[in-house]
Amino acid sequence: MMKNFGTLYIVGTPIGNLEDITFRAVRVLSEVDLIAAEDTRHSIKLLNHLKIKKPLISYHDNNRISRAYELVKKLKEGNTVALISDAGMPGISDPGEELIALAIKEGIKVTVIPGCTASIAGLILSGLPAGRFAFEGFLPQKRSERIKHLESIKYEERTIIFYEGPHRVKDMLRDCLSELGDRSCAIAREISKIHEQVIRGSISEVLAHFEANEPRGEFVIIIEGSKEKAPDTQKPDFSQFTIEEHVNYYMGQGYEKMDAMKLTAKDRGISKRDVYRVINS
Repeated sequence: MMKNFGTLYIVGTPIGNLEDITFRAVRVLSEVDLIAAEDTRHSIKLLNHLKIKKPLISYHDNNRISRAYELVKKLKEGNTVALISDAGMPGISDPGEELIALAIKEGIKVTVIPGCTASIAGLILSGLPAGRFAFEGFLPQKRSERIKHLESIKYEERTIIFYEGPHRVKDMLRDCLSELGDRSCAIAREISKIHEQVIRGSISEVLAHFEANEPRGEFVIIIEGSKEKAPDTQKPDFSQFTIEEHVNYYMGQGYEKMDAMKLTAKDRGISKRDVYRVINS
């Protein structure tokens, strides 16, 4: 039965300049039976520009589960489907991953037509280290959750990439400044368009720019990784330590000798007197 299934094509589309679409993407969009688009009103402009006329079906955040099952049914009937987002690669902070996972689970062939991704384009434009990076997408809208998430990545050593919209970018930068420190930062907007702009500096300098200039457009925010190591929160296996080594471990962590002896006694389930006797024998 599988040989009669259609193929799901994950198609990258331009993030700005329409010339950035690949020849292969144009061919696939011209040949498939159906195109699933995040916003059909937006995507029809691209298809009209490419002179492609194909049936469109919406696939967005609000219907991504129910519509995924509908699309898998069509794929099982032998239809070929192209999945596109408003810009860039589907599944990267855009709908897509549920449909892809379901199609794979059902034994349907899934292939990708590589294209633009704003996160990578922004990273390259930033001038910050690009060899290793962490993509975080959009931070939580609720401030308490945003702070909690930033705390969890405070010691991330790789360059960090975020997405943010114009209405929350200043609040987001303030929270990054308070939780991550005043690191090097770059913000890219209108990538590949006529008014492409990259603002580089420290987080406080970039924030000051937006305090003076109203943010417009969607932003890729790239922040330098931590230069500090995360504190060592895991204790060693003390069963392999002598009492002297155990006490010296805590003193090496900055504890006074008496406090180190108390902690050693607690770890080993013995009295402080026993520890003191060994140390001072």
